[in-house]
Amino acid sequence: MGQLATVTMAGFFVVFAPLAFGEDAYVSRLLVFANQQALPSLLPKDTHILHDPVAIEKYLEALDGSPPNWRELQGKDGARHDETLFALNRERDRLRAGRPALSERITFLWDGVLSTYVQEKASFLVAIGPEVIATQWGLVRFKPESLPAELVAVPPADLTESLRVRLSRGEVVRVLVAMTGRLVPDEALIYDFAHDEPGQGMVMPMVRVERIDYLMPP
Repeated sequence: MGQLATVTMAGFFVVFAPLAFGEDAYVSRLLVFANQQALPSLLPKDTHILHDPVAIEKYLEALDGSPPNWRELQGKDGARHDETLFALNRERDRLRAGRPALSERITFLWDGVLSTYVQEKASFLVAIGPEVIATQWGLVRFKPESLPAELVAVPPADLTESLRVRLSRGEVVRVLVAMTGRLVPDEALIYDFAHDEPGQGMVMPMVRVERIDYLMPP
């Protein structure tokens, strides 16, 4: 599916749904009321939430020091130079090795919508779309190393029917998907140019996702 529109929400329901990746198992926690400011208290205490451009820039500085010179990488002809990008990525991987920020737990946010209701699991499948964030380093798009074949959100029993009715009316029921994990050590950041914006630099942190939480506005 294509990228979903960014959503700003003042208050949330929260579903804790850490998934056992690679297993046919779905573990959920109680859906609770919370607002956006309460998100840090709902995640592991050592988690850095990377959604604000300033927080992302500080994190990238801790990893790589400074952004690349995108204009120099592109060259005067304005064309992609894959060999140059490959060399840049390998060199930065080498220089980044051993930096403390590599092992920090981080959380990034994607937008999602509830899709199909799964009767036997009393839950909803979640369709997601990546968020692209503009920073001084270029566009930043977090990339999960892998995800379960199905993302599943389990609502409280007293809200299930009302959510099913909203979906049956064709209403778009939006959720915020918080993915928590650590960077893939050997390929933590990928530098590239955006395919649909010639000359626009892009940084893609590669995250080994350990848990997924679903947040929904009341």
